[in-house]
Formats: sequence, structure tokens, C-alpha cells
Amino acid sequence: MPIEISEESGVRSLHFGTPWIQGSMRIARPWSLELEYTQHMMWPLLHFDQPAWPQQVLMIGLGSGSMLKFLYRFRPQCHITVVEIDPQVVSAAHHHFKVPHSDERINIQIGDGVHFVEQVKNLYDLILVDGFDHNARAHKLESELFYRHCSVRLRSQGMLACNLLTLHRSHAATKRALFSIFDRGFRLLPGCEDGNVVAIAQNTAWLNDDFEEQRQAAKLLRKATHLNLLPLVSQLEALGS
Repeated sequence: MPIEISEESGVRSLHFGTPWIQGSMRIARPWSLELEYTQHMMWPLLHFDQPAWPQQVLMIGLGSGSMLKFLYRFRPQCHITVVEIDPQVVSAAHHHFKVPHSDERINIQIGDGVHFVEQVKNLYDLILVDGFDHNARAHKLESELFYRHCSVRLRSQGMLACNLLTLHRSHAATKRALFSIFDRGFRLLPGCEDGNVVAIAQNTAWLNDDFEEQRQAAKLLRKATHLNLLPLVSQLEALGS
């Protein structure tokens, strides 16, 4: 798979041989989340706004490593395991996007994320799924079997955040798989302008949202990290979800 790097207006982006952006970094702020969907993937932090959460994170798909860098910087207590199938992506992330190498807190593995969640015995507070090929296809990452294994790997209060693309019909297949496994613990966040939609799932049914509590958590998160999820909270409140 061809790896290409582009730069425009101070933003460096990763491509898999197409114009579609697989990840971006604002060069002046390498630890920030440049793309809207990566910001939405951090929505679970509003439900566990204490700095001690999450302790254990699993990421399926590395891309430009923006979510890894954000959590590495702003959640210094968490341990992050990344499974990326393409070694070229890992190399590009290190060389072009300032992704740290594996250390006592980061474990970057070259491998198949589907096989990894099937075999691993660890439990995770947060699982982030963001894996697509150059044709915007997720392949087995959209299957019920994959999400069943993810469900088993979540701790009792764990959450899963998954990036869905509307560029391909597999978006619907992924929604069906998530709903089949998580049922009333599955929800979609409002769509992003770039065509991404983030799905959130947990093993327990969602309770009624306390938007004021989310708003206060978002203010604290913005103060600590400069990540502003207040617009997302307002969108959710307007939708009543």
C-alpha cells in the first residue's frame, strides 16, 4: 500500500495513495487532535473525567498516531497498546508525525487487529477502532465476530469508540454488527463535516444523558488539554440523545 505525506497550511497529512486523509497533525501542535472525528473519539472522556481514566487503552489502527499522542500526553497514567497491520504506517508515524516509539507506556505491535482481540487476555477501559485500507474498507473490522471479541475485552465500565466512514456501504454493515453485539449500549454521535461518524458502545444500556454534567466535564477537559467538545455536547443535547 503506497504511503504518501502531504502538507498544507501548517497541517501534515497521511494518505494511502489516494486523496483521502488517513490522519493529520498540525505541525505547531503535534499533540492536538486536528481532525474532527478524532476529537469525537475522545467523547468517552466526558463520562470518566477523572485524570486516572483510562488506565488501559487498546487502539486498532495507528494512522498518523494523533489519538495515541493525545492520550500519551494528557493521560500520563494510561498504558496504550496499538495494533497496526502495515509496518509502513508505523514507520511513517514515527518519522513524519512525531509518534513516540514503544516504551513502558506504549506498546506498538505490527499485526492483525482482528486476530489480536481474539487472542489477547487483557481487559481495557477504552478500545479505539480506526482501521481502513486505501479503498476506505474496514474488512473484518466491521464483522460481528470482531466486535464480540471487543465486547469481551472491555472492563465493566469500559467503552469502545469506532470511526465509521460514509464513503463506502460497509458503514451500514458496521452499524448492524455493533447493534447486534451491544444492543442498547450502542449509539452514534452526530456526523462530522468530513464524512466520518463515530460510534460509541459499552456492554451496559445507556442511561439518560446528563448534558449539564457533560458540559462541565467538557469545560474541564478543554482547560486541561485544549480539546473543545462543548459543540458536540450541544449537538447531542439538541438531538435529545
